[in-house]
Amino acid sequence: MTNATSSQGRVRRWTRSFARQPRAVRVTTYLAAVLVLVLVVGVLVAAALERRPLPQVDGARDLPGLGADVEVLRDAHGVPQLYGDSLEDLVRAQGYVHAQERFFEMDVRRHATAGRLAELFGEDAVESDAMVRTMGWRRVAERELALVAPETREALEAYAAGVNAYLAQHSPSQIAVEYTVLRLGGLSYRPEEWTPVDSLAWLKAMAWDLRGNMGEEIGRVLAEAEVGAERARQLWPAYPFEEHAPIVGEGAVIDGVFEPGASGPDSRNPLRPGYTAGERAALRDVGASVQALPALLGRGDGIGSNSWVVDGAHSETGAPLLANDPHLGVTMPGVWMQIGLHCRTVSPDCPLDVAGFSFSGVPGVMIGHNADIAWGFTNLGPDVTDLYLEQIDGERWLDDRGWRPLVTHTETIEVAGGDDVQLEVRRTDQGPVLSGVSDQLASVAEERGARDGREYAVSLAWTALEPTPTADAILAMNLATDWDSFRAAAADFAVPAQNLVYADRAGHIGYQAPGRVPVRKSGNDGRLPGRGWRAEDEWTGTSVPFAALPFALDPDEGFVVTANQAVVGPGYPYHLTEDWDRGYRAQRIRDRLTDRLADGGEVSVEDMLDVQRDRHHPFAATLTPYLLDVELPQGYASDGQRVLEEWDHSQDADSPGAAYFNVAWRNLLELTFHDELSEELWPDGGQRWYAVVARLLERPDDPWWDDVRTAERETRDDVLAAALTEARDDLTRLSDSDPEAWRWGQLHRLELRSPSLGESGIGVVERLVNRGGWQVGGGSSTVDATAWDAAEGFEVTAAPSMRMVVSLADLDESRWISLTGVSGHPASKHYTDQTDLWARGETIPWPFEVDAVEDAAEHRLVLKAVKDDEG
Repeated sequence: MTNATSSQGRVRRWTRSFARQPRAVRVTTYLAAVLVLVLVVGVLVAAALERRPLPQVDGARDLPGLGADVEVLRDAHGVPQLYGDSLEDLVRAQGYVHAQERFFEMDVRRHATAGRLAELFGEDAVESDAMVRTMGWRRVAERELALVAPETREALEAYAAGVNAYLAQHSPSQIAVEYTVLRLGGLSYRPEEWTPVDSLAWLKAMAWDLRGNMGEEIGRVLAEAEVGAERARQLWPAYPFEEHAPIVGEGAVIDGVFEPGASGPDSRNPLRPGYTAGERAALRDVGASVQALPALLGRGDGIGSNSWVVDGAHSETGAPLLANDPHLGVTMPGVWMQIGLHCRTVSPDCPLDVAGFSFSGVPGVMIGHNADIAWGFTNLGPDVTDLYLEQIDGERWLDDRGWRPLVTHTETIEVAGGDDVQLEVRRTDQGPVLSGVSDQLASVAEERGARDGREYAVSLAWTALEPTPTADAILAMNLATDWDSFRAAAADFAVPAQNLVYADRAGHIGYQAPGRVPVRKSGNDGRLPGRGWRAEDEWTGTSVPFAALPFALDPDEGFVVTANQAVVGPGYPYHLTEDWDRGYRAQRIRDRLTDRLADGGEVSVEDMLDVQRDRHHPFAATLTPYLLDVELPQGYASDGQRVLEEWDHSQDADSPGAAYFNVAWRNLLELTFHDELSEELWPDGGQRWYAVVARLLERPDDPWWDDVRTAERETRDDVLAAALTEARDDLTRLSDSDPEAWRWGQLHRLELRSPSLGESGIGVVERLVNRGGWQVGGGSSTVDATAWDAAEGFEVTAAPSMRMVVSLADLDESRWISLTGVSGHPASKHYTDQTDLWARGETIPWPFEVDAVEDAAEHRLVLKAVKDDEG
């Protein structure tokens, strides 16, 4: 008997048996079968809709406006390398490719920076839109378009044309599955054309993310009211110059001259009148509104970056090595898209030959290398924002000359599924008034003793709200060929102010601090909010001259390290900020390099990557001895101290000691500070708090250790014992009763969420666009800086958004990795194909020369040059 005959017999027997079943059973079975069929069809349809937007990566597509065909080669990770015959063709093709992979992300970003998110996502986005429109990011970008150089404007227009060509060829459901989801939710929407202003506006969001010390200004005022001036100062200790070296050493760099011990103003702390209850309430409300902005726009907390460069005399390759890993908030997709832009024949008519990390929505490469130079960014962190308290009476505001009319205009916020919202935007000479943009941002009247019914509000002075040609710098860096042309490009990089590290194939390394940094009058050091009616609190209207910003070329020690630490030591004649990161990461990198170079050692590409993966806890050596000295009952209570004693201070994902230490650290902060500080001031556990607690550990009876809610007076050792005991209980509950089974990565997880639909609250939609569950090592202020917020939990809040190491001896030996992947499409295999590698500290090859790119290519798409009327 054949298998077919046997199968037919089984089917006949099952059919006869089924026919003898009661009718109710048969009906139920039929309904179940139909339901299963519907579900299967639904799954297949959903899968087809999800995969529909995946880009074409082979064959040919027409791209109107090209002067000649452009080839797009993609490697195993989908990274596109573009080859063309003119700069205009390449950026036009870049716009097309960006739209292929990430247009929904681009569209959400431009809605966010224009204050139009509510058009897509409804009333929940109105508050964010109101704040952004009040600051006027889009209005500033529109003015910047008139300032950029002609060649920059041409590149922006060509890029926009490439994006729009893709939109013209595809329906919304073919562009992104998110548009299908929005349509199912009732939104009738087709993306509008891309414009050059859309590209410029996104630079405002990046400037906001890296803006400076706005939170510290508010925090100092609130802390002083809660615990007094002296104890509040303990929470913001001075930068430890004696322990952590600044970027360019002691002294100042002025017009290229290094001046050790140059005279300049001492750190200023101007005498200010105390802040009233009404002023504090206005500041508190604005702080809450800033925190309510979506993660897409950044919040300026817990972020930073590492970059360093080693010269050829100290590298195994005989040529410079450059490393960079910017730390930004974690989103899905990640902020960077890897890309290469290559002229087939490099010449004055087609000078572009560059590869690196781009922003989808912006032409060119932000960080990377070309055929001659490489560069990296970290946040300089100067104080470029000041909050001002304003006295407002109706349509008037008070300055030192008397009452003056507010500058106002009205904007309409369109709301999907709701009524339009009318917003009055108000402005003083200092800047836009952030108070009053919605019920949540309402300005607050003086709680006691209000004068003549006036109200206090808060305005914002910020360098990014004045138009600048920063976009010129991006294109110019892509085309720079040496130190002089690179510095000339950096001179246009106004906001956000950055640390730039540099290396070239001629063997030079360097550092440049660009950016617009305001010069303040004598009554304002930027650490506390000013008052709009005091002339001495104002800015002078000038900025630190570019020639006076610190820089270094070929330093004697053979390397430069930047990791958000102080740029220069005391004596620099301009005020940059008092709120640097405390230099823990930078000093660890310096120490690793110095150890490697001791006794004639040399640094390799792998050494650079190994430093990027360094997970040494910067505060463990200080705190651990105190934790081990605490006497706990033997057995259950003291089990954690055993794994702590064995711990090597490295925060690997599988480390029991790292888990115990970090849980104890979080408990220590809560027990020490939560009783006296309001929630918005609770410690996040980062670098500043290492410095704060280090000093408190030396004072066991300091009032901070005491819990004011109890009758007893607690000391340091009481708090340490309680922190350890609670950590033991926490880990037993969260992980395992056996300390050897504890794992830091079980607590410290990376969850990648779409900042739009990924926060929708609809499970099936969130599962479509979000990814998560990675157990990672590292931690706050570690070189491998996977930050977490001690006030909230252990989940990763910011992380290395990419890692790269460039070998100037052989560019094809360079390495790179992105937090997520090239694609913004959830159905793409390149949505998170780099995340597993990233989490393990691995990188992927970075081919650059044409032969290496060809060897790595797995897909080839030709964008065909056609006349516009043939497109």
